[in-house]
Amino acid sequence: MDDARFTEEQREIRRTLRALTAERCTPDDVKAAARTPSGHDAALWHTLGRELGLPGLTLPEARGGVGAGPAEAALAAEELGRALAPTPLFATSALAAPLLQALGTEEQQAALVPRIADGSLTATLAVPGAGLATALGLTADNTGDWAGGGRAGGVQATRTAAGWQLYGQAGQVLDGHSAELLLVAAHTGGFARSRTLLFLVRAGAPGLARTRQTSLDSTRPQARVELRDVAAALLGEEDADVAGALAATGDTAATLLAAEAVGAAGRALERTVEHVRQREQFGRPIGSFQAVKHRLADVYAGVQAARSAAYYAAWAASRHDGERAGGLALAQGLEALRTAAAEAVQLHGGTGFTWEHDAHLYLKRATGDELLFGPVHLLRARAAQAAELFGRAGAVSA
Repeated sequence: MDDARFTEEQREIRRTLRALTAERCTPDDVKAAARTPSGHDAALWHTLGRELGLPGLTLPEARGGVGAGPAEAALAAEELGRALAPTPLFATSALAAPLLQALGTEEQQAALVPRIADGSLTATLAVPGAGLATALGLTADNTGDWAGGGRAGGVQATRTAAGWQLYGQAGQVLDGHSAELLLVAAHTGGFARSRTLLFLVRAGAPGLARTRQTSLDSTRPQARVELRDVAAALLGEEDADVAGALAATGDTAATLLAAEAVGAAGRALERTVEHVRQREQFGRPIGSFQAVKHRLADVYAGVQAARSAAYYAAWAASRHDGERAGGLALAQGLEALRTAAAEAVQLHGGTGFTWEHDAHLYLKRATGDELLFGPVHLLRARAAQAAELFGRAGAVSA
């Protein structure tokens, strides 16, 4: 993306995914896929991975990827967000793959990244408790003891004669029940050398138990991961800057989530506009009433502002100059989606309030994402703190 204009290749990404999701990701398709044991459409994932190479969109060509940048990834995320496409793409490509590239040894990258790029390997990040937003540096500083801190709870890593072993539990792990590779954040070193490291755990490892959890947004499945003396391989080296890699990954992930939210908000608005044009009251379409027009105009303005913020965050990420705008863009995107979804429910009238109505898919996505990666006010507070908007002494608090 140059000077806010998309290239032909970028426009082709949008056209291809728009056509694919229109055919394969209708609301009924999405609901059916969410009800499967894996929580996603395996055939759609095969198309995205093996045929389109989407998991490898931003991975280097030397590792089997496409070598595209954040702008292309954001456009793809926006189109998949429009359809609320249930795939393991976000957990695999936005969370696990960047960490593998940032921290993994040459041998680890050579063995795993090409398989992620072609869609043959799914992966995710497992963080103890409900600390995903903190681990990614989105709502608070991630250099603390969110992985366990040497106390009971969290995930503890112990070095033995046979290698590393992990013991503990991680809840709310995105696609944790189906991912073939887990990147587990664990505390080690005791009090003297307390630190958080990342470990590789393969699906099916002895002592590993994974249970899919009931979540508000079934299109973004989550699992509880229990580790009972599970053998694990250290990702990279012990002196790696894990907190820095997680924060960088968090900014990119937030940018993609913001683009997803914009796509979903835009589609929710489109569907609402279609409805108010057709639904009649007092002998005229309800969309002709001034109050309805004003409400939808406000939603439109919010969606466009959020889209601009997401595109800017993608552009900023492509410059590699240290500016991180993902968290602020995510706050804008989540707010736009929440508003668009709420208006969709309201303006669809009596049917919109029924739990089975398609409008609730968008409402659940907005709420679920904010619970996982927000809330919005903490995303903004963290961005203000990082920019020293209120001075160096400013602190993020709930």
